[in-house]
Formats: sequence, structure tokens, C-alpha cells
Amino acid sequence: MVVEHQNKRRVIFHIDMNCFYASVEMAYDSDLKGKALAIAGNPEERKGIIVTSSYEARAKGVKTTMPLWQARRLCPELVVLRPNFDRYRSASKAMFKILSEITPIVQPVSIDEGYMDVTDCGPPEKAIELAENIQNRILHELDLPCSIGIAPNKFLAKMASDMKKPMGITVLRKRELSTTLWPLPIEEMYGVGNKTAEKLKKMEIHTIGDLAKKDVYELKQVLGINGERLNNRANGNDKRSVDPDAIYDFKSIGSSQTLPHDTIEEEEIKKLMVILATNVERRLKRKQAVGQSIQLMIRYADRKTITRSKKLQMFIEDKEDILYFAKELLELHWNEEPIRLLGITVQDIQEKQRIAKQLDLFTYEKEAQNEKLYTAIDQLSQKYGKDVFKRWENSIRKEKENPTTSFQKDFLDDYKH
Repeated sequence: MVVEHQNKRRVIFHIDMNCFYASVEMAYDSDLKGKALAIAGNPEERKGIIVTSSYEARAKGVKTTMPLWQARRLCPELVVLRPNFDRYRSASKAMFKILSEITPIVQPVSIDEGYMDVTDCGPPEKAIELAENIQNRILHELDLPCSIGIAPNKFLAKMASDMKKPMGITVLRKRELSTTLWPLPIEEMYGVGNKTAEKLKKMEIHTIGDLAKKDVYELKQVLGINGERLNNRANGNDKRSVDPDAIYDFKSIGSSQTLPHDTIEEEEIKKLMVILATNVERRLKRKQAVGQSIQLMIRYADRKTITRSKKLQMFIEDKEDILYFAKELLELHWNEEPIRLLGITVQDIQEKQRIAKQLDLFTYEKEAQNEKLYTAIDQLSQKYGKDVFKRWENSIRKEKENPTTSFQKDFLDDYKH
């Protein structure tokens, strides 16, 4: 559902929960409040990377993605907890429930942030008062802090919510961009990553204002259509609507994990792949979805990363199928150098309900036959070894490979449920 407001100045909120995982843990255990707290993936092993941290920890130099050993060196008193995703999902649902009681036009974009279109919730001059009410309600009912950006579109609202943390409320008006937005360094602009920032700086674009004033043709020569899009955003233009249904437009579901140590041991690698395939299967089933492509990501000891994907002839959802094709990609593309991290992603995702409506009887029977065939092959391969199907495998391998350069995370896992 996309809601348009004819001849009305839009009022968009961006709600950004502050240090969300750490804040949820503090709400759960008040003894943690005021302490330097970090959430890390696995405190006992090398994959203990900081997921998020409290402001007290950040003041000591602790940052997201920092190795845990480094964080502890900077902050010896650091309290470290493992992530509790069930707890975070529950808090996220409660937060979005509060937002949806204000307006049905709410678009979650991750577990801890979302947009609201409050154009019809009162006069524009009451927007700050409404934001204060939302902020206070989330704080008092859930014991969680948030920052809110107020603007006429999504991009400016997102930029505004980042300007005051924690517990900030910021209004970003188009007529004030020259003093509020344009002086900011280009790397602080939402939508500009490190690589894009490097390209822009080579064009003598160092601030958002530089980007706003740059010739669009020159930008498109370097960045393609994204150059024009970024120029529009820098000038405060963004026509995207707040779309409550956008959350369901997921394209891929994946899982990745760092090994305890760099390894070439096949048994250790295969054990991790089973874990990853199981994670992907669980998420697919929760979303009642299937996929038609499989992607494998390999990160080596020197941090060089490759991703390889394969378009399949049928939809898959079970871990056995996911694992089968992921192993095939591993055999084809692993150079036998020590592996640091592996990731498996199912792509070209569709909901089962949607597929059922699209398939006619003949297509359905064909897909059903394929499913039985592949299941039988997988079972026989496990029992007798894959060489018995070597000729069949070779024909599969001749199909076109589709390498990609990004590994997409299913970071908004299970919000639908």
C-alpha cells in the first residue's frame, strides 16, 4: 500500500532506536544502566565482533565491528553479552506497535528503525509535539530511547534522525539545507558508502553541498543513474512514499559466520555449511518462502572475498537442497586456501502463496516432479556418494554462472511474524 497526499505538504518521521541491542539489555536488566556494555557475536572465540555498544562504551572508543579483544583493551571494564535476538525482536514489535497506533502508514526498514507518514495526524506545526509524545511513550512503556527526524521526505528525515543522539528530535527543512545539510562531509550522507565517497572526492566533491551543486551529467558519467539520484537527495528531493508493504519485498535470505580459525579442513567447513543451510531454511520457512538461486560467499585468510551464485531449475527451501548446491559451488570455486568466513544465501525469493497463484496445473506437476527427483538424488548421493551422479552433475555445472559482488543480509528477519 503506497499512500499519496495530493496538494499537501508531507510530514515524514524517521524513528531511530538508540544503541538498540544494548538499550534492550539495559531495559531487561537495570543493573546494566550507566555501564560500558557491548553486544558481541561470540565472546569466547575470534568471531567475537562488536555488534553494538552503549554510549558509555563508545566514549571509550568501542565501535561496531571492532574485534572484541581490541574493545577490551580500550575499555577493560567492558561488560560483554551475547545477542538475544528473540528479546530484540520482541522489543522491535512492541515499538512498531506503538507507531502503528499513531498512523497505519508505517514502514519498518530494519529491526530498530522505520518511517512514519504523519501528514494526516494533525497540522504541521504540531509535528514536534507529536514526535515528543512518541519518543516519551517508547521511553516510558519500553524503557528504550530513540531519536526522531522530521522532514518533508524520507531522505531528509533519515538524515535528521542522525543529527542528535540519544533522545534527539531534529527538524530538517528544505529551505535550511544550505546551513544544516550541505556543510556535512560527503561520507556522512545516507546512501554514500566508502567506495562512492572515494569516487566523489576524486571529482572534488567533499561535502553534501558540493554534491548538490555538481553537474548531473558529470555525476552520471562516474556513478550512472545513482549519480542523478544522489544529486536529487543532496538538494532535498525524494519522492519515495512511506510504504507499509515494502517490508515484504525481500529478495534474498542468507546466513554467514566466521570460523574459529582459518582452516582448510573439509570436515570443519562442511559442519559450518550445515549450520548456515539450517539457518537459511528456518528463515525461509518462517516467511513461507522459496528461492530459485543459491549464492556462496568465501572470505579467505587474507580477507579477499568472492561470491558465486547459481540459478536453479526449481525452487528450493529445504536445508538438504540448499546444502547440496552450496557444496557444489564450494567445489567449483574454492581455491583450497584457508577460509576465514563462509556465507550461504538463497536468492530470487518468492512467497509460496504467490507462486501457487501463478503456477498452472501443468507447471505445478512439473515442479513437483523435479522436487521428488532432486530429493531422491540427494538421498542417493548421501548413501552411495556423489560420483554415481557425476554425469548429471557435469551437466548442471555447464549452466551459466552468475557471480555477484555483494552478499545481502536478511537483517529484518522475522518481523512479519
